[in-house]
Amino acid sequence: MTTMRLALVGFGNVGRALVRLLEQKRELLQIEFGFSTTITGIATAHHGMAIDADGIDPFEALKLVGEGGNLTVLSRLAALPSVLDFIHTVPADVLFENSPVNHHTGQPAADYLAASLRRGMHAITANKGPVVHAYPQLTALAAQTRRRFLFESAVMDGAPIFSLFRGPLPAIEVKGFTGILNSCTNLLLEMMEQGKTLEEAVDYGRSIGITETDPSADIDGWDAAIKVAALTTVIMGRPLKPDQVEREGIRGITTQMIQSARAAGERWKLVCSSKLEHGQVVASVLPQRVDPHSPLYSINGTSSFVKFETDTLPGLGILESDPGPETTAYGLLADLINAVRGG
Repeated sequence: MTTMRLALVGFGNVGRALVRLLEQKRELLQIEFGFSTTITGIATAHHGMAIDADGIDPFEALKLVGEGGNLTVLSRLAALPSVLDFIHTVPADVLFENSPVNHHTGQPAADYLAASLRRGMHAITANKGPVVHAYPQLTALAAQTRRRFLFESAVMDGAPIFSLFRGPLPAIEVKGFTGILNSCTNLLLEMMEQGKTLEEAVDYGRSIGITETDPSADIDGWDAAIKVAALTTVIMGRPLKPDQVEREGIRGITTQMIQSARAAGERWKLVCSSKLEHGQVVASVLPQRVDPHSPLYSINGTSSFVKFETDTLPGLGILESDPGPETTAYGLLADLINAVRGG
């Protein structure tokens, strides 16, 4: 039985959901995939760091952070000055990187992932930044070190988008895609359909944990744009940065505009698209009115949807309904399994 030593950078909702999922699936991982896991390190921005080569008690770590405590009490080593020092020190086979996304540079997450690969770890992330800004470098480094750089949860949480095109769909050419990739704005627009102003909708989103304290990345389309860039870069094989995506968020959508669309039997959606035109990528994130004939019309709440156009399958769609930290955690777990078995 192989034991995979895991290090976590970031221990927010997703990191904690991952730890709970690993415990829930412990027996299945041992029986079906032939490995067990132990957490040897956790590094956080607000709850300290812990390293223990013999393993950190996951339930104690969850309890400490849930109560606002500091993880250093679980550490066998003295406090380290930085996350990079943590990565250079922790005895681990896999790094799960879940730090906040930087839409414009992908840092410091890209450096964290590179450092883990150089140390001989598999590098797994839910972070869109390094996928967009450092994909060629991290992929090449993973090949050089014979490790895996995986990121299934970077777009649409645990839905198998990247792995779908990596495995089950060989020799297929993706010519473009259209979809709703930002679940937050989809919910906000639905709240506005129910008569709320954008500000009231944002307050509601905060109350259920969907909207960040600063919602501008969602409302102004940056989150959607970096997801478009990630899919275009990886699946279409065309490097693209978020600032190359034509971008307009939903800040200019008024209640009156929402009601006018509804009266015409249409709905406003923040539509993401990317396609090849004369050998060049044309990508956008734009608010658009869609009618009932569009597959985007019925995407409600925090659900997401993407439809791919390929050379052999004219329309391949993937729908994810009501995602949360648990679905993102599943994508990370799937990446771990694929790293171990080479899938």
